Amino acid sequence: MRFKPRFFHDRRAITPVLSNLLLTVVAVAAMAVATTATYVITTNLRENMSERLIIEDVWFDNSTGYIRAYMHNIGRVSIEIATVYVNHTSRFFTSPFRLEIGKSGWLNITGGWSSASLYHLNIVTTRGTHAGGFYNAP
Repeated sequence: MRFKPRFFHDRRAITPVLSNLLLTVVAVAAMAVATTATYVITTNLRENMSERLIIEDVWFDNSTGYIRAYMHNIGRVSIEIATVYVNHTSRFFTSPFRLEIGKSGWLNITGGWSSASLYHLNIVTTRGTHAGGFYNAP
């Protein structure tokens, strides 16, 4: 007959040890997921709150038919324009349009315009920040 150590026959202590070890592993994994999620959420929130864009001037260009918006990035992150709406209709623009921190630039919006009309301009960034207003064509 072979010799077996005594602890192989006594299984009363194995179940509590394994359950405590499993509980510790699950708790550590849950905290790692929670920490990562918190980091991602706060980073995106900080970037969204740091994004600031103002429209300084709007020109209605007769020669090209463009609506030209002069914008300035006054936020703490660079800005990329995702969509431009004129009177709640999506319009094409010179893409990709990106403004670095503290920089200004002209955004050319295609689609034409008519004289003596009121236009609602809404410019949306990739992070969802809106800038716009009502502008009267000459």
